[in-house]
Amino acid sequence: MARETAPKSESAQKDDGPIVVWLRNDLRLDDNPALALAAETDRPVIPLVVLDEESDGIRPLGGAHKWWLHHSLEAFAHSLRGKGSELTLRRGKSANEVVDVVKQTGATALFFNRRYDEASRAIDDEVEAQLGEDVSVERFTANLLHDPEAVETTSGGYYKVYTPFWRKISEPGPRDPMDAPNGLKQPSNFPKSDELADWNLLPTKPDWSGGFDAMWTPGEKAAQKRFKTFCDDLLEDYHNGRERPFADETSRMSPHLRWGEISPYRLWHTARTYADRRKTIPDEAIKTFLQELVWRDFNYHLLFHFGALAEKNFNDRFDGFSWRSSKSELKAWQKGATGYPIVDAGMRQLWETGWMHNRVRMIVGSFLTRDLLIDWREGERWFWDTLVDGDIASNTAQWQWIGGAGADAQPFFRIFNPITQSQRFDKGGDYIRRFVPELKDMPDKHIHAPWEAGDDVLEKAGVKLGETYPKPMVDHGKARERALSAYDEVKG
Repeated sequence: MARETAPKSESAQKDDGPIVVWLRNDLRLDDNPALALAAETDRPVIPLVVLDEESDGIRPLGGAHKWWLHHSLEAFAHSLRGKGSELTLRRGKSANEVVDVVKQTGATALFFNRRYDEASRAIDDEVEAQLGEDVSVERFTANLLHDPEAVETTSGGYYKVYTPFWRKISEPGPRDPMDAPNGLKQPSNFPKSDELADWNLLPTKPDWSGGFDAMWTPGEKAAQKRFKTFCDDLLEDYHNGRERPFADETSRMSPHLRWGEISPYRLWHTARTYADRRKTIPDEAIKTFLQELVWRDFNYHLLFHFGALAEKNFNDRFDGFSWRSSKSELKAWQKGATGYPIVDAGMRQLWETGWMHNRVRMIVGSFLTRDLLIDWREGERWFWDTLVDGDIASNTAQWQWIGGAGADAQPFFRIFNPITQSQRFDKGGDYIRRFVPELKDMPDKHIHAPWEAGDDVLEKAGVKLGETYPKPMVDHGKARERALSAYDEVKG
């Protein structure tokens, strides 16, 4: 597969009218083709963000999404002012608001970066159709390393297994990133804009975002700063560090990528540059990081070609699977009150910080779909509402993967044991103690399964099972047998 070249604008030089740059999940200056190519024309540029909660098929943002979006827009607007521009905010149907801004400003071009879910693509097409032939519309590849429609199997289909997908697009690698524009030419008048505060994106009564503030700083500059720290201090051992939930050793780029505050091209080439300059970075470390970027592309590849990943089983055998329905058990899982410390630590980390370590995401996902036998869609919906990095492709594809119903999925008969997973990846119990403080005085030997400890151990640690910490809601061995029995009915 040939390496992509930098995007170019085909029609931008035809006149000198303003260009509206419609921004969505690409709230950055660096390596933003729509913005950079508009700036290169030396025509007036009008950056526009539309909060669309009304168009058909658009999935409403979750609470954690809204918190991040508010702060990300604040940071992006500040960056634009530094380039001599202003951010226009509109709320409503995209087809109405984008067309209105184009007409208000006399713009003769609309630039935007591609989106890949079915509903968003339909909206983009509708906007272009409404603008007609008098306004040139240009779309660019900005947020994936490769467009899904450009990656085909040898038979002309799409990939359903990750490894051959990785081989296909990993060499010679993606295009080089584009620099941020030096400045943005102002129009004679900026269009009317909403006030960000009027969007009411931040939580109130109660404000549950204190843990978010402590962990995250949304925005492009914060993303760049974090990634530099990662490359300087953590990339060298990434292949090992990414498996340790008790340590801050992942890149933590997922929310910044979700909102487009940093470009996957920039991440790819920066990491490769570090690896080339520092001979101490093992091949396994850099390969593991690059594979994570391509895994994200793979999820979008599935979303683009399959469509309804959030609702429909990729593997239709699971259409007849006997999922259980239990509001009380689902609630206990959501609250981190299952009685399995590693599961509860993960769910509480999610609620407190809007994020969960990837290894623990797999553990809690397996617990919901295997131990409790609750539909993966329930977990996906909860994560969508509570994750700051809740992504329309990655969140849905990952829940299908862990639920056994997805492409290249974790086989349903491979059921994570929450005790052995905890012992392996949080041996000293540091992660559990951080998020399940009622177990902080349990000895290492028993913190992974406190119900197996003797009464004297529990008393010394100040733990009363069923009172200060719940008893296990299911017996893992019996739950495993129940799950395998349900799978036997559909495995074919």
